[in-house]
Amino acid sequence: MGLHNRIKLEFLSLPVNLRLARIAVTAFASEVDYNVNDIEEIKVAVSEAVSNAIIHGYLEKPDGVITITASLWSDALEIVVEDQGKGIEDLENALQPGSGDDPERMGLGFVFMRSFMDEVEVTTEPGQSTTVRLRKRLPGEVQAQWCAEK
Repeated sequence: MGLHNRIKLEFLSLPVNLRLARIAVTAFASEVDYNVNDIEEIKVAVSEAVSNAIIHGYLEKPDGVITITASLWSDALEIVVEDQGKGIEDLENALQPGSGDDPERMGLGFVFMRSFMDEVEVTTEPGQSTTVRLRKRLPGEVQAQWCAEK
């Protein structure tokens, strides 16, 4: 599984930076000819992961730092969203639909991420950090081409 390209983006936990994160990752992903539907799914998954970091990780405080690393491997796009916020006390519960204690929010962020990406992995240290790893398989023709280049 060879690495073909990687970008890393670090920004403050400001809601305005959500757009920047979506644009940067989808521009990077579009280099491998994902179809329009796949690009939209990637955009939503990134939006949900970054929104969670801003809203839940940093409790909407603007001085937190969010890091996104997007990597193109021979078989998949991998996006890692990291924060050094408050972490998730009950990860199992947070991964369930409708979780959360804010009646203004639906609690579907992880549900959307799981439905739009091929793999979603969440690791957290309560009181310290959360990392969300998202993977989406590359289009078949790109995988075949990159494997043939080896």
